[in-house]
Amino acid sequence: MFELPSLSYEYNALEPYIDARTMEIHHSKHHQAYITNLNKAVEGTEYADSDLSGLLTSISSLPESIQMAVRNHGGGHSNHTLFWQVMGPNGGDLKAGALLTAIESAFGSFEAFKESFSNAAKTRFGSGWAWLVVQNGALAVTSTLNQDSPLMDGQVPILGLDVWEHAYYLNYQNKRPDYVSAFWNVVNWDAVSNLYAQAVQ
Repeated sequence: MFELPSLSYEYNALEPYIDARTMEIHHSKHHQAYITNLNKAVEGTEYADSDLSGLLTSISSLPESIQMAVRNHGGGHSNHTLFWQVMGPNGGDLKAGALLTAIESAFGSFEAFKESFSNAAKTRFGSGWAWLVVQNGALAVTSTLNQDSPLMDGQVPILGLDVWEHAYYLNYQNKRPDYVSAFWNVVNWDAVSNLYAQAVQ
């Protein structure tokens, strides 16, 4: 059975950039709903105790009876688990190291990367996500629809931004670009760097 992960910070820890009420609803209601529905879909099947990443990377080979539920709810669970992990109250600039070097190599500069990622978030039509992913050892910026995970496309996500309206509407209403800009203040670059190191080892 899949379970809701605890946060390593309080709901109000990301204020003023992401408000406590949004965090509480997003984590305890929205994320929990994905987990509840995922558990319902796989209950009594051979996939009930499967590794979530494995389910998502092999999504096309799952039985049709559960494939869409795993795509939507398993993707939602995986995406949000990473989202909470790559944020924190001590966000800021990325320090020199392997990840910064790789970003500068792939995008030309850290600022160019931020612009590319922000554009992916701002231009994702409807609900979805913006991502920094590792694919075949290289970094790329991408976006996905709804709760689709980059894992479904053979990519390893190391930074994700939820641009569903439930992620920002209480505080930012229809001003998604303001929410995207605020996100950079809460990125936990230590966590992202660790995910990058795992992805390329």
